[in-house]
Amino acid sequence: MFQLTPIDYKSLNARQQETYNFQKVSGVLADFGFLTIRLSDDWQGADFIANHISGQQFLKFQLKGRLTLDQKYQGKDIWICFRHCDVWYLYPHDVALAWALKNKKLGKNPDVWKNGSGAWSYRSPPKNFLQWLAPYALTHHSTGPARKAAQAG
Repeated sequence: MFQLTPIDYKSLNARQQETYNFQKVSGVLADFGFLTIRLSDDWQGADFIANHISGQQFLKFQLKGRLTLDQKYQGKDIWICFRHCDVWYLYPHDVALAWALKNKKLGKNPDVWKNGSGAWSYRSPPKNFLQWLAPYALTHHSTGPARKAAQAG
């Protein structure tokens, strides 16, 4: 008899976790009519692209394990995708960076953002950043199975 056994995410290596996360977020994006393609070479800074079935939206995503802002994504029209507490967040990097530079102290030396070497991330985002991210919480807006999962959880 064929039997499927759920895996323990924490037992996966980094590459396997990235593949797992790509598959999970692709399923959530499908609820919104997006088809995803994983890229093997970080094309234009993106780990994967998502194209809406209408043909009207084409997005480049960087898949992260946490909330991330990084100078290397600035000006590339990149969306950052990460999961926190079983909620997927998809946010435009440059919009988040602008908000953070205005509202948060990013690191010990905020001038690094001016010289092109800034990078900042939080495994558990601060409360005010989570409030800012709320409109980008994809799972809570889903009309398909992801919404039911979010309501049950």
